[in-house]
Amino acid sequence: MKGAWSVLGVTLAIQAMVAMALLTLPAMAPAVAQAVGIPAVYIGVYVAAVYSGAIVSSLAAGAAVARFGAIRVSQAGLLLCAAGLVLSMAGSPWAIAIGALLIGVGYGPVTPASSHLLALTTPPERMSLVFSIKQTGVPLGGALAGAIVPGLQHLVGWQGALLAVAAACVACAAVAQPLRAQLDADRDAARPMVLGHLGRPISLALSHPGLRLLAGCSFVFSIAQLSLTTYLVTYLTDALAYGLVAAGLALSVSQFGGIGGRVFWGWVSDRGLGARRTLALLAALMVALSAATAFLHPGMPDPLVLGILLLFGASAIGWNGVYLAEVARQAPPGQAGLATGGTLSITFLGVVLGPPLFGALSGLFGSYRAGFAALALPTALCLVALLRSRVASPADA
Repeated sequence: MKGAWSVLGVTLAIQAMVAMALLTLPAMAPAVAQAVGIPAVYIGVYVAAVYSGAIVSSLAAGAAVARFGAIRVSQAGLLLCAAGLVLSMAGSPWAIAIGALLIGVGYGPVTPASSHLLALTTPPERMSLVFSIKQTGVPLGGALAGAIVPGLQHLVGWQGALLAVAAACVACAAVAQPLRAQLDADRDAARPMVLGHLGRPISLALSHPGLRLLAGCSFVFSIAQLSLTTYLVTYLTDALAYGLVAAGLALSVSQFGGIGGRVFWGWVSDRGLGARRTLALLAALMVALSAATAFLHPGMPDPLVLGILLLFGASAIGWNGVYLAEVARQAPPGQAGLATGGTLSITFLGVVLGPPLFGALSGLFGSYRAGFAALALPTALCLVALLRSRVASPADA
């Protein structure tokens, strides 16, 4: 088996590409909405469709990884993301909806597959840091989408931008192929793939108190994360009069905040703060920064706006590595992929419900500011739950 850092590089690249595929359409949402003839607020429904597919595929990921291998499952995810992007080029709402489901089915198993590989190769004392570095692939993919996709849309149109990202996903799957024999050596071709096993990951997550707390907090944190990444471009163009390219670059800034945040918080957690205290600190930051984002206005200096978004990204996007490493730590031996699939299904449920609710609330009040302000309440409840868990359980897991 290759060393942890080699496995980290492979899983990081795959994670970045599926994340870029997911956020390609939101990164140019105003242009796509105008071309298709639907309100931009419906981008929340698109993201919900993506994560509806991701819920199902993440539940099947544990068994799929055991049978086919983590690299093969990741390659299949990349190809499904590419297929979803190509289908979305048809330009009808139904084609985009089905394309979103395909992207979700491709996105869902990538994190459980990478957790399987990293849990086997990472020393326990470096788990939070290594998992956090790998999870920088998500904001890295978002940063690439924000920095590249709006410019591509201007050059080759929104359909051409979708095709370019689809081609990049196919190329990434091809690059991973030489690693398959060695990294998938533990696969069991006789492992059955049956629908009755889909409930096992959720059962494991809900029956374990530590996993249950982590899953519940991730449900809320994912709402904050995806509301930020889904609606930021539209919010900045609508409320602050940013152009599409400038708003895309601001999205990239928030994603780069997430990249730095994931590494930093993983280091902080491993260095002694502990996973639950780190997650509590992140919840407090999300409360403050979601409120600050709601009060952005056109007269603010650009560096101040970007600074707030950088910090918001560092917290709302920065929590995942600490969370996933703690899930892998608390999972029964050899069941990191299964536990990750179960907790992620609850994480993804937050994503399915969150952005459409954010969009509906914003539509009701006539402003995306209302949506960002509302994020503070459930995040504050998570802060209380994490602090109370520390009182109830002095030994941080």
